[in-house]
Amino acid sequence: MRVLSLVHGETERAETFGDVVRERGHELVEWDLPERGRPRGEFDAVMLFGGAPNVGEEERYPWLEDEYELLRAWVDDGTPVLGICLGAQTLAHAAGARVAKMPEPQVGFREVELTEEGVRDPVVGVLPARFEALFSNGYAFELPARAVATAISPGRTQAFRLGERAWGLQFHPEVRRDQVLDWWSERSWLPKPLPELARELDEKIAGIEQHGRALCAAFLEAATP
Repeated sequence: MRVLSLVHGETERAETFGDVVRERGHELVEWDLPERGRPRGEFDAVMLFGGAPNVGEEERYPWLEDEYELLRAWVDDGTPVLGICLGAQTLAHAAGARVAKMPEPQVGFREVELTEEGVRDPVVGVLPARFEALFSNGYAFELPARAVATAISPGRTQAFRLGERAWGLQFHPEVRRDQVLDWWSERSWLPKPLPELARELDEKIAGIEQHGRALCAAFLEAATP
């Protein structure tokens, strides 16, 4: 398969997901949408990752409108899509859902629980029924009208499936240690001192990577014709 990795900056890339794509013999096409414009060519599956911009900042980042149009077209034609963090938010917005700034950012680890739909889902269902996920977001999505929630935490939907072949996850299963520390070192607000967060990350990154590899493999399996 030819898999598009749509990225929005230097520190928000496919990371361990890219490893899984290549290990399974697929072609990974990494494309920086803000720098290069709309991707050209045909793709069998699409993955979208995080970034500093936010839904609602289209005047500052006009390429967001291109992303919304691309997402609507991919969903309509049945192209498998997996959006992470900003990628999940743009997917939700493209489907008509509200995306807005949170009263307090989600930074660090928190427990996430699969819904009944999530347990049955071919992608998210490979994760444990309850697990600790890594977050680094200041904006969040509401559930699109045509979507089902697949993972939740108290008071918030953290993952959804839109139709049969598009998934959005607010948490980060694709990350590497140094990448996360780079994000957090630039944040103006953290729930605890950075050295404490770094120690917690060191304790938990192996589990995050294990979950991420399993989830990416499941997405590729679901995307295979």
